[in-house]
Amino acid sequence: MPAEDDFTVTPYAVEGDIDYARLLDKFGANALTPEQKEKFPDPGHPLVRRDVFYAERDVDAFLDAANEGALHSIVTGRGPSGPMHIGHIFPFYFAKYLQEQTGTLVYIPFSDDEKYLLKDKPLDEISGYTRENLLDLLAVGFDPERTRIIVDTADADVVYPLATAFAKEVTQSTVDATYGDPENIGLSFYPAVQATHLLLPQLVEGRHPTLVPIAVDQDPHVRVCRDVAAKQRYDVDKPGALLSKFLPSLEGPGKMSSSDDAPSILLSNDRETIFDKIRTYAYSGGQTSLEEHRKQGGNPEVDVSYQFLYYFFEGSDKRMDQLAREYRNGSLLSGELKEMAAEKIANFLGAHQERRKALAPLEEELPRYRLTERERRNAKRRAGYPDNSLVQQ
Repeated sequence: MPAEDDFTVTPYAVEGDIDYARLLDKFGANALTPEQKEKFPDPGHPLVRRDVFYAERDVDAFLDAANEGALHSIVTGRGPSGPMHIGHIFPFYFAKYLQEQTGTLVYIPFSDDEKYLLKDKPLDEISGYTRENLLDLLAVGFDPERTRIIVDTADADVVYPLATAFAKEVTQSTVDATYGDPENIGLSFYPAVQATHLLLPQLVEGRHPTLVPIAVDQDPHVRVCRDVAAKQRYDVDKPGALLSKFLPSLEGPGKMSSSDDAPSILLSNDRETIFDKIRTYAYSGGQTSLEEHRKQGGNPEVDVSYQFLYYFFEGSDKRMDQLAREYRNGSLLSGELKEMAAEKIANFLGAHQERRKALAPLEEELPRYRLTERERRNAKRRAGYPDNSLVQQ
């Protein structure tokens, strides 16, 4: 008999020491191949080269369209239940890279309603996080002509009609089998809202390849949406997926979280705080004494400072190979590696914070990224709502 999983990975819980290879079998996804990695636009992104994005569903159609200059889009969203940390932001910078290289349409749904249903937090607190998270997303620097930001409660005029149409395609038994027993009827309905998020670019612009770069725990949303698309009641393709590993917690293996007591590096942290968190909390792969470290060396595969650099904050593969080699032979110390990681992260977040400070008030910035009236009508019409329906009046 196969061994029981000693880890949990769902959209609502991530626990244990994750076996990413076993997750592929469990979720029915495919490993990203070397040939597929080569098809990503130059310069190749570290998240792809280094197997942070390690699995996929139907990625080839998206890559072919991107390389041919055909219409293609990305959907990557945010659940605003707290302040954003560095683990939240790298998919958005990855989306910006694709947008800059190939003109990718980027759709960013904000699931503020889901977070209210899921978290023990009042609506006004969720609303406050939504505003703060939106400013952080705008600071990434997306092209407003090729980016749409959808906030579920603010864009209910388009989200709810589409979700209602898709809800008819999803049975309660499918929800229970995919997510477990929902805590409330809102969460039972929410997979239909997620399907709306992932199919929205095609409903607005017409049928085309869509890719969802997402942490592997969110893959169930993609699977349910693909089932909806497969029923062919709507003129859409199944969205593809690019599944990522988790940025580790400062304390070691596991998902970095801003919603529990584990420390995390927030996008708002200043330079001094970043250095303090890395020096104090970053799990070391080194030895317990300087003498032992010089003799035995360290393990970069479990060292959090090295992993932060590897995942996102050091672009040079040659430099990463050098650091791994020196750490293993003991010539590079854990403290030195922590200082390198803290410096890179502080520089990155400093630039991000400066861009955020330069933004106009949210009420002035956000309208450029919202769906137009024409786009809203297109989406509802393609989902089956006639232009002269009461919904449109």
